Amino acid sequence: MKLMQFQIDEIIKTALLEDINYMDVTTDCLVNENSVSTARYVAKDDGVLCGIDIAVRVFRLLDENVSADIYIHDGEKVRKGDIIARITGSTRALLKGERTALNLVQHMSGIATATNRCVELVKGTNASVADTRKTLPGLRALQKYAVTVGGGKNHRYNLSDCAMLKDTHLDAYGSMTGAVKALRAQMGHTVKIEVEVSDMDGLREALSLGVEIIMLDNMSVEQMTEAVKIAGGKALLEASGNVTEATIRKIAETGVDIISMGALTHSVKAFDISMKIDK
Repeated sequence: MKLMQFQIDEIIKTALLEDINYMDVTTDCLVNENSVSTARYVAKDDGVLCGIDIAVRVFRLLDENVSADIYIHDGEKVRKGDIIARITGSTRALLKGERTALNLVQHMSGIATATNRCVELVKGTNASVADTRKTLPGLRALQKYAVTVGGGKNHRYNLSDCAMLKDTHLDAYGSMTGAVKALRAQMGHTVKIEVEVSDMDGLREALSLGVEIIMLDNMSVEQMTEAVKIAGGKALLEASGNVTEATIRKIAETGVDIISMGALTHSVKAFDISMKIDK
């Protein structure tokens, strides 16, 4: 996934407006407007870095003359104590942007680090690790980018990307067969259909309809193993529902194609990075 500059800038501006509003009382009262300082970003844990260029962009939107020496880049491993970057510019800009920049780079690095751990856990199997739409409002672009930086793949970006029949859609419409036929009668030829199933009867019905992707919802490892045999490669199989680092390897070994994890974005732990001003 590639981020566009206007996406990044809109997110940053919204965050800065929320944090600064009309002034930074502490900084504007204490620091001379001509003061220039250098800040260093220091890793306080081991993981995968993501979002350092976005962090620098925060400061450049506050001071266009900010310069940065970046030593570790997105997707690279970082260890506790590593200096990630040095940023030089208006002291006021560095202090005003500190929290916004750290919030973004810490959150994105947390996602990339968690994703990378899961990707390593399924190595040697057929399964890829994917995100979901369980993202924080307004931050989806950054969160999904961070998943790819960690080695994962993106599920659909939004509701326009794929026709996905979950249990709520099927309950509302009345039947899987009827819903799939209704979709095919109306949607364009480039759109794929994914159907969520919770048992083997649902799986067989979905296969008989020729859908491209079938989500195995909250199935046991034994059920998923059986589902892979029944499907026989006729559709991509996605395992979903309460997947953790403790269970992901066994799920991958069933032979499923995709393992989607909402936890990668909705409940990830922030990666610890600190900003220090050189005295």
